[in-house]
Amino acid sequence: MFISTYENKLDKKGRVSVPASFRSYLSNLGYNGVICYPSFNNSSIEACSQDRIEKISSAIDSLNPFEEKRDYFATSILAESTNLQFDSEGRISLSPKLLKHAKIKNNMLFVGQGQTFQIWEPTAFEKFKASAIKKANLNRASLKWQKHLNNQEGK
Repeated sequence: MFISTYENKLDKKGRVSVPASFRSYLSNLGYNGVICYPSFNNSSIEACSQDRIEKISSAIDSLNPFEEKRDYFATSILAESTNLQFDSEGRISLSPKLLKHAKIKNNMLFVGQGQTFQIWEPTAFEKFKASAIKKANLNRASLKWQKHLNNQEGK
């Protein structure tokens, strides 16, 4: 899975090297690239495997075809997704649209999120991380509660 945080920067041709451990995980899934789309939760780029975007697509397809929510999710995620293949050196070229959404000029952070990862402008991520740590601390009981529920279901 995608864990840890790595900082890389755009090269002169607008390419960035994806962390080796992230590429390795994707390669083990049989994929030589990554799907990227603008986050609608924050100013970052969401990144995932082909399998993950297919699951998201299936979840969207499970909604009523005439319900507005379905169109909102399809437009926000699927229509904005880009399939980026790794070059021979493990780099991808993020589109100007994605870079603008995340306010990335040069350096960026690859932030592991388990089954997905995010790409952030470093200063923006540090602000988000400080807030996330506070909120996680306030909500830490819910994580324990989920573990408790899962243990109870197994009995």
